[in-house]
Amino acid sequence: MTDTTSSRPVLDVAVIGGGQAGLAAGYYLRRTDLTFEIFDAQKQPGGAWPHAWDSLRLFSPARYSSLPGWPMPPSPQPGNPPAAHVVNYLTAYEKRYELPITRPVRIKAVHRHGGLLRLDSATRSWWARHVISATGTWWRPYLPYYPGQRDYKGRQLHTVQYRAPDEFRGQHVVIVGGGNSAAQILADLAPHATTTWTTQRPPRFLPDDVDGRALFELATRRYLAQQNGHSDPDGIAGLGDIVMVPSVRQARDNGALQVRPMFTRLTATGIAWDDGHAQDCDAIIWCTGFRPALSHLTPLGLRDNTGRIPTNGGTQAAAEPRLHLLGYGDWTGPGSATLIGAARTARDAVRTITQ
Repeated sequence: MTDTTSSRPVLDVAVIGGGQAGLAAGYYLRRTDLTFEIFDAQKQPGGAWPHAWDSLRLFSPARYSSLPGWPMPPSPQPGNPPAAHVVNYLTAYEKRYELPITRPVRIKAVHRHGGLLRLDSATRSWWARHVISATGTWWRPYLPYYPGQRDYKGRQLHTVQYRAPDEFRGQHVVIVGGGNSAAQILADLAPHATTTWTTQRPPRFLPDDVDGRALFELATRRYLAQQNGHSDPDGIAGLGDIVMVPSVRQARDNGALQVRPMFTRLTATGIAWDDGHAQDCDAIIWCTGFRPALSHLTPLGLRDNTGRIPTNGGTQAAAEPRLHLLGYGDWTGPGSATLIGAARTARDAVRTITQ
């Protein structure tokens, strides 16, 4: 990079990522005297939401799925809001608070530069006194390896590549994973294709009346316990893993939520278990989760052997106090990866920066 700090203004705060966590940070930064810019790699607003499958809906009603300052308007469709409604809300949110967002700009690396942090894209650099990283996990899908994976002739895709059931109509599809994505995609596919659901351990379904509101309350209790030095309660994990949204409840009532133990290998035509049983299939959908998208922070040398960056118990990186992390999961604040939970961690990060 050829830019120098003498030729470019220095930002007080640079936010990397323009999804829900980045926008929540922007809301609180807008209420300060700090100069800031949000850099978003996507061509359109909405973070990861425009890339989700068509039938995805929130776990909660709109009023319990809001960013700070402005409640999400009710969805014109009955039930909890679909992903498209969330995209519209985030798009309007940017405009409502006149957030300074530059897109599409992919920050490839963050370096220490004297008393500043330098952000490098493919074409230029920016300098900032503080960086808030809010790139999430959607952009780093996790695919486990199983023997025979390269021999399989059918289609393999991850959650991020699934859109709608029509392309699988009449096929046999294997869904891998014991979380919400697997259950919802299975429910989406079941009326149109035959399915086999495989998991490492039996899936744990939440009670029918537990939705995103209850999950956020549990996360809040966990947060308060941590802040007060009390032992960490079981929280959400103590209840289960899968939220029984209407589509999953219907699939259960129709007998579609049948699960098999995890297969041990792939064959040219499908999957197989050590007991000799095999299942041919046309496609395998790996609903196997994500990892934090932190490659842009590699030059700082902060990640531990888990792939995470240790924090001081909140959002601030333990070994680099000029860096804050938002929305990567409970390790950056309970509920921080949810719409309603993004506010609390964003507020705390901006408060620390202003202090």
